[in-house]
Order: sequence, then C-alpha cells, then structure tokens
Amino acid sequence: MIPSVLPTYSRAPLSFVKGEGSWLIEADGRRFLDLGSGIAVNALGHAHPALVAALSEQANALWHTSNLYQIPNQQALADKLVEHSFADTVFFTNSGTESCELAVKMARKYWYEKGQTDRTDILTFDGAFHGRSSAGIAAAGSEKMVKGFGPILPGFVHLPWADLDAVRTALGDTTAAVLIEPVQGEGGIRTLPDSFLKDLRALCDETGTLLILDEVQCGIGRTGRLFAHEWAGITPDIMMVAKGIGGGFPLGAVLATEAAAAGMTVGTHGSTYGGNPLGCAVGCAVIDIVMAPGFLDGVNRKAGLLRQKLEGLVAAHPEIFEAVRGQGLMLGLKCKVAAADLVKAGYDNLVITVPAADNVIRMLPPLTITEEDISEAVARLEATATQVAAA
Repeated sequence: MIPSVLPTYSRAPLSFVKGEGSWLIEADGRRFLDLGSGIAVNALGHAHPALVAALSEQANALWHTSNLYQIPNQQALADKLVEHSFADTVFFTNSGTESCELAVKMARKYWYEKGQTDRTDILTFDGAFHGRSSAGIAAAGSEKMVKGFGPILPGFVHLPWADLDAVRTALGDTTAAVLIEPVQGEGGIRTLPDSFLKDLRALCDETGTLLILDEVQCGIGRTGRLFAHEWAGITPDIMMVAKGIGGGFPLGAVLATEAAAAGMTVGTHGSTYGGNPLGCAVGCAVIDIVMAPGFLDGVNRKAGLLRQKLEGLVAAHPEIFEAVRGQGLMLGLKCKVAAADLVKAGYDNLVITVPAADNVIRMLPPLTITEEDISEAVARLEATATQVAAA
C-alpha cells in the first residue's frame, strides 16, 4: 500500500521538532549541529528572533490578498533587492524552480519581442541543477533528472562545465541565453573561476546573448557577498534566487535588468502566492540583516575558520577525504569513501551534512553560526571520519 505521503524521498530516520540557531533538536531530545541549513535555506539559522518577529507581526495583520492588488511588503523587498544588486526589476516566486521557469520565459520573450523568434536556445552545463519542473529538468539534461519524464522540453543545449571554447562554438543565430550557476551546489560544490565568468560575460556582450545566473543556492550571502557573481566583478541580465532569501519561508525571485525584462508585460506571467505579505515581510528582514554593516565581513571570517579546520580534517584523514571545495560558507568535502556513508555516520555523531554529486558532502551552515559551533562541528566531523575509517 502506498504511504499517505508520496514516497519520492529517501528520508533519514530523524524527526526534528525544534531549532535554535545552528542547532536542531530531535524528537528524542538529541541536539544536532546543523551544517545543512535545510539545503542553504535557513540562512540566518533556526528561529532567528528578527525573522520570528517579522513573521508574527505580519501574521497578525494580513496573510494573503493575491497580486490583483498592491502589496506594500512586496514593493519594499523589491526596492531593497534593486538597491543592492544589478537589477532594475523583480518578480517574486515561491521557489527556485519557479524562478527557473520565469527566467527561461523572460529570455525567450526578450527575443520574440525583438522579432528574432528563432532565438530560443539556452546553453546550460554538465552537473547543473535548476529545479524539477519541465524547464528545470530539461536545462539540467542528465539521465537522472529526465528519465521517464519525456517528451523533454526542447531548446536546451548542454555543454561541458566551465568550457569557454564549447560556449563559443555553441553560440549561434538561435541562442537566446546562457544559464549557469556561479557555484554548483547539487553538482558537487564546483566554483566557477572568476576569469571564466568575466570571459563569459564578455562573450555574451559580443553576441548579444543574455546571461542568466542561477544563484538559488549560492546567493544571499552564502559565499561572503550578497551574490556570488560579485566576486568576479560582473553582472547578469537575469538572475534566479530563492532558498536563503526567505530564511526558511518559501520565497524566491527573478531579478532582471530593464532591457532583459522588457517583454514581460501585463498578463505574460503571474503567481497566486508569489510575493505574498508574509513571505516578503520575512524577506525584508533577511536582506536588512545580511546587508547590515559588518555582517558579510563576519561570514567571510567564519568561512576562513571553517575552511582552515576542514583542510586540517582532510590532512588528518587522507584515507577518507580528498580535498575541500567551495567558497564562503558553501563548502564541500570531496570524499574517497562513499559520501552517503559519511552523511549517515554523521547522524551517529549528531552532525548534519548534505550529500551532493561527485561524491561530495556539503557544508552549508547558517551564516550566523558561531566560531564555537564551527569548532564543535568539525570535532563531530572528526569523530565521523574516525568511525568510517574504523568500519
């Protein structure tokens, strides 16, 4: 008999009932150090008082009206994002997957309005993850994502990761946009070199191609800047965000320049829940905290400490680990043993990590994690590595 919850997840035997900062409390009372943050969602940790206050205040005032009317919180959050980014305009969604759908529509509509209706192809890259919608799985193109779900949405061209020559060769009269993650999350914490992003931006400029960045996982302070592309000194035309922007509340967005968004006029897109008063109240609080003076400096300081300790862990257990990857508080341990075994053993040692492709375990702790909790987390990872080595 099928379970009442559709069995599409392979779940760990854990039931968390409370969260406090970087800690999760299991139903039996055990306290776990959370290096997963709900897959980079709980950017400010669990039960952050400012987010609790923002949500509670708004919940006592107004939950939902729909986008048939003005939503002051939505306007406020859009203004904050425009102020702190390349964007001129923002559309709010509920998830990264929905952001992907709009980014694809926006790029194709841009060329349609210019009368170049053949420019519909979008270049994407091996190892990518852009969500599980029809456009998202087509963009990723991997057998794991698309098998059994055909016919697959056409118009996506898949290229080797970080291969500029492949991009140059693939660009043509039917190319609408290039879609890429500055740091691949699901793909194994692979960071694009700054030089590649600079060259890619230049190539898009030369050919008039739109550049779409997927910062669903690597955005909102995760790499030590508000958005990861800032490290390379470039800007996209369109950008997808979600996860951390809501601090745990389902919220996403598409940011765009005025030119890229020109085709998205009244009636071309919509959302029932996107940009609702509750989500945007929390989103405003998140952006205010992340952009407060000194916050991102603290993220970078703690990221340096965590990386240093992880490098020591790799050196101490060369039979278990190969290398540390990533940027900021988006780090991965490339493993020599099965990454899934390390994640599972971590549960025994009360530490949460997240598996990824290429035999990597991800560390995506809250941006608010303390230095003391970082030391304790690595100690628990040390115990985990020792346990796996002994087995």
